[in-house]
Amino acid sequence: MAVILPVKDKSPKWGSDCFIAPNATIVGDVLMGNNCSVWFNAVIRGDVNSITIGNETNIQDGAVIHATYLKASTIIGNRVSIGHNAIVHGCILKDHILVGMGAIIMDNALVEEYCIIAAGSVVLENTRCESGYIYAGTPAKKIKPITEEQRALLNKLPDNYIMYADWFR
Repeated sequence: MAVILPVKDKSPKWGSDCFIAPNATIVGDVLMGNNCSVWFNAVIRGDVNSITIGNETNIQDGAVIHATYLKASTIIGNRVSIGHNAIVHGCILKDHILVGMGAIIMDNALVEEYCIIAAGSVVLENTRCESGYIYAGTPAKKIKPITEEQRALLNKLPDNYIMYADWFR
């Protein structure tokens, strides 16, 4: 059974048709929209600041979503895919984003719509990732514009995760 816990009288809340894996952890001030999925061993820890997640977003296996005490909440938009073992910390992710496996996004970073953060990349504190580009490396740098095929992937991937979640219902 998933670990769902209140912290300081704030309990996680989520919309309809969400899938939360049996060993996922969601605690504290977390608000998640409809048709989201939180996969195996993922942790969403809204203990020190709030975490807001839009609709049709997937938090994949082993990902960690956290924030910074008295400094930075975490806001994740609609139709965002956060890859396996990624860390999203005290930042803003707009809509239609892919955070690659093992990527790290730090405090007060802003990732605009239709961005891909490549696997293993580190988006440093206060970085702005411009809409429509791939960012890669440590620290992450703008590499090139996304292609139409990649844009289509950003539109399709959340639907895949909604389908996968149905397999577990």
